[in-house]
Amino acid sequence: MTNTMEAITLENKTNGLIKDGSIPTFVQDVLEASKTALVLVDFWATWCGPCKQLTPVLEKIVRDFGGKVKLVKIDIDQNKQLAAQLGVQSVPMVYAFQDGQPVDAFMGAIPERELRAFVDRLLGGEGKQNTEDTLKAAKTELDAGNVAGAAMLYQQILSNDAENTLALAGLGLCFLKSGDAARAQDILNKIPEKLWHLPDVMALIAALELSSGANNDTAALEQKVKQNPKDQQARLDLACAYAAANKMEPAIEILLQSIKFDRKWNEEAARQKIVKILDTLGFDHPLAGDTRRKLSSILFS
Repeated sequence: MTNTMEAITLENKTNGLIKDGSIPTFVQDVLEASKTALVLVDFWATWCGPCKQLTPVLEKIVRDFGGKVKLVKIDIDQNKQLAAQLGVQSVPMVYAFQDGQPVDAFMGAIPERELRAFVDRLLGGEGKQNTEDTLKAAKTELDAGNVAGAAMLYQQILSNDAENTLALAGLGLCFLKSGDAARAQDILNKIPEKLWHLPDVMALIAALELSSGANNDTAALEQKVKQNPKDQQARLDLACAYAAANKMEPAIEILLQSIKFDRKWNEEAARQKIVKILDTLGFDHPLAGDTRRKLSSILFS
């Protein structure tokens, strides 16, 4: 009874996207179905170890694509004639059908990332476009201050592609803006150093550097600057405290004023700190463009 209920639950969850196939159902479930969706045909066997690794990944990907992909699983021992007709000589063997025709195939238990790329290519890059749209939405939420919403979107991407560099960098910024610098650093450590030149990763690195060693007692620093507005070290410390608290606009204003007072102070520390903040904001952030214009105006006045 329990097995029956589990089978019913799974069928309801997949809504017919995943089926067991046979010779009598092949025309309807594969050839006809492939006219409206990409159909993957998984030839497997009960004695096949790699099949047991591949099939759950196929099922996960089919569910993730929400109706654009279907899966038909065919036991070769129960359907030897069908397997022979399609030239299946070893398992697992997966055929992809579109418009009633086999269009591609692969053999063996390939990694999930390669399998997603296989499906995405056949769908004309729809999976990649969905990821790009989600990344844009996450960045919009993060820029708007909705850290929790952005983190949820980044985690959604990472649940399908655990090595997505842009999503990792974005999630690291979410942790940092939530006050968890340790987890943000852990995220950065997962990203290969050869990818640290990417703007999103540079933003995470810059944000970590800004938060490192920052004095969080902004009230005391504000009082110190108020008592002596030209105390460059106090101004720099206050700007770093604001930046660590994600208060980028007041941090930038203090630094711009410091440059006006003495742009060469401490090997141009104020300008260098602004550059770090700009790296954190990203090139397209509205505040970044405004800051670049103000900085240029001061430097070239």
